[in-house]
Amino acid sequence: MITVENLTKRYGKKTATEQLSFTVPSGQVTGFLGPNGSGKSTTMRCMVGLDSPTQGRALIKGVHYSQLDSPLTTVGALLDAKAFHPARTAKQHLTVVAETHGFPRSRVSEILDMTGLSGVADKKVKGFSLGMGQRLGIATAMMGNPEYLLLDEPVNGLDPDGVRWVRDLVKNHARIGGTVLISSHLMSEMAMTATNLVVIGNGRLIASGPIKQFTESAGHTTVRVSGPDLGAMGEALNQLQPRLERSENGDVLLIQGRTSAEVGHALHVAGLEIHELTTLHSSLEDVFMELTGQAVEFRAGGNR
Repeated sequence: MITVENLTKRYGKKTATEQLSFTVPSGQVTGFLGPNGSGKSTTMRCMVGLDSPTQGRALIKGVHYSQLDSPLTTVGALLDAKAFHPARTAKQHLTVVAETHGFPRSRVSEILDMTGLSGVADKKVKGFSLGMGQRLGIATAMMGNPEYLLLDEPVNGLDPDGVRWVRDLVKNHARIGGTVLISSHLMSEMAMTATNLVVIGNGRLIASGPIKQFTESAGHTTVRVSGPDLGAMGEALNQLQPRLERSENGDVLLIQGRTSAEVGHALHVAGLEIHELTTLHSSLEDVFMELTGQAVEFRAGGNR
């Protein structure tokens, strides 16, 4: 488990995080979400000791990163996809990692193969595309077969095949008991990958918990119902005190804040014929925009 406790980090007059607290459970993929400038990267840097908190702490397995007996076999991190010597090849970079950490050289070939870099193993890193750099960053993170994975925007620049590969990688890692914290601005990808979410804005915690808590809560659920007598249906449903409106073409009632079971039961008691009873959940993108609307630092003029 990763534990962040009252984490505050200031750079001069700039406060990146403030009294930030949350946990990252083991055996799950936790999505770390927030607008640009919300403090995600700073938090992850504090987790691996690249930045020192002004106040508070970030613990991995109950201790600070610097106190881990074998950091690279405990935590694999991708925080900067360009943090490589440009004159080295991918194979040379991974060989340096292996030799300085006591990993067998055979691990280099295994990781190159696993990350799809075998074909460019002898190519200098300065010629890598953004997507290839991401793969090399993930390869570096995986060298020690770590229990924990911290990945900051790992799918940035990857093609669809690469995005799916990262998704499968982190889900399989969690499935065998590993702990994954992954940040991304691709909400559709997070919806398919994460089982748990931490959402921050302006350096503060906005919400955290299972992803279904965000997208399938009563406040983010709409029930569609139709039948031959919408007027009578509306009257029957008023007892539930729902947020009720008609669809644009007027042939469907849209009810928020109630479950399909509650709606169906009320109409059954009223003896009304039902032609449609469907539950719709808000997309993660919609929920994210609602949660972080007041924490966006840069907003396009047309969206104000």
